[in-house]
Amino acid sequence: MNNSVEWIADNQELIIAYGMNIVFAIATLVLGLMVARFIAGTLHKILTKRKLDSTIVDFVSHMVRYVIIAFVVIAALGRIGVETTSFVAIIGAAGLAVGLALQGSLSNFASGVLIIALRPFKAGEYIEAAGTAGVVESVQIFSTTLTTADNKYVVVPNSAILGGNIINYSRKPTRRIDLIIGVSYNADLAKTKAVLEAVIKANNAVLKSPEPQVAVAELGDSSVNLVVRPWVNGPDYWPVRFELMEAIKNGLDEAGIEIPFPQMDVHMDK
Repeated sequence: MNNSVEWIADNQELIIAYGMNIVFAIATLVLGLMVARFIAGTLHKILTKRKLDSTIVDFVSHMVRYVIIAFVVIAALGRIGVETTSFVAIIGAAGLAVGLALQGSLSNFASGVLIIALRPFKAGEYIEAAGTAGVVESVQIFSTTLTTADNKYVVVPNSAILGGNIINYSRKPTRRIDLIIGVSYNADLAKTKAVLEAVIKANNAVLKSPEPQVAVAELGDSSVNLVVRPWVNGPDYWPVRFELMEAIKNGLDEAGIEIPFPQMDVHMDK
């Protein structure tokens, strides 16, 4: 006990100095985290006011915050006597090892950078990628979040998105509706085409240009198949598609044009 008291008395200045360094290191860490959050938040507000795409805003603000935190941690460790140069070297070596173990995460990070740079889509657009279709909510460092048509929240790894086809349904202002309508072989094709064209013209959401197309596509096993291809504004795609399907069915029924269904004729020889 006496030896401990004597050691504390002999090293009192050292203990006080080291204790103060620990206090300053903790203060540096706490203040640094607060500063990182403040700067990232301020940057987010500035970029948002400049009306930049929200995917870029989120990505840049998160990156800035993490970079500041990394410097703060190194500064705090240097305050308590850790040699930062050697520490950086250790981090580099450890980073290499971790990088090899986390190749998937690094791939997601690199893919996130490319998505931000190439901008194949942005927040608010409806896309289909990696087997998932939905509205883009945000692009994070490692993943992209989508909200599906039935309101499911889906997180998709960035590498999975960039590694396959990306279908952006919102990038172009107009879309073409492709319908295949089958009628009986006994139907008058001229009359059938007239009915289909009348149904299209009756829908005010159908665009006049490009001009809608109605044509015979193929002679099927049990029906003559016609293609109906009107153009609409992107947001009107599904409502108009549903309206046309119902109107075409009613129009063909009123005109006495048969819509065949699969059937089989069986002939029995006595």
